[in-house]
Amino acid sequence: MAALLSFGQDPRWRRFMVSQVPVRPGDRILDVATGTGAVALELARRTGDHVIGLDHSEPMLREGVERVARAGFGGRIRFALGRAERLPFSDASFDAVTFTYLLRYVDDPGATLAELARVIRPGGVLANLEFHVPSNAIWRGLWLAYTRLGLPVLGRVASRAWLDVGTFLGGSISDFYRRSPLRAQLEWWRAAGLANVRAKAMSLGGGVVIWGTKGTGRVDVS
Repeated sequence: MAALLSFGQDPRWRRFMVSQVPVRPGDRILDVATGTGAVALELARRTGDHVIGLDHSEPMLREGVERVARAGFGGRIRFALGRAERLPFSDASFDAVTFTYLLRYVDDPGATLAELARVIRPGGVLANLEFHVPSNAIWRGLWLAYTRLGLPVLGRVASRAWLDVGTFLGGSISDFYRRSPLRAQLEWWRAAGLANVRAKAMSLGGGVVIWGTKGTGRVDVS
């Protein structure tokens, strides 16, 4: 449904995020807010390494276990129950961390980013995928029409649960960017100790991928 409602863009965004995570054989990767394991699967396919997927929802994790087993990756992806705000891992225990559609749902995004950075080794990569609001006035108008009208209609066709998602999502994204524009978000990354942070708008501004290396340095926007 995520792929359908995004006109096929959501999987493309995930693949691009994963492509920005350089890892070597034997590296440890953590995928936070893994849900049913879509990003964890992409990481395992691309890197050949072992991945831990963490989420606070037991039903989502149960579905994730079944999903990766069907895909033949049951031996390479493990799941853990936990919250991004308080990770159950020691400092510098991962070579890379990814997270998807997370910061809109936490009380303190800056503190959550610092916690995610805590478990990455020096030189390791943090990467994020999030929805975005197009900056171009024409595309922003079309985006508003789709998220306020199209998503609820399509969600209602699918199920009651997807109706709730479609009704909630557009307002949630807009409110997040009113409170925390992209440049403010990049400051959170720098404050959390991430260097060479980059942000790339995807699909005419409907999504954004942010990534950086644990350390200190510049912030670039493209």
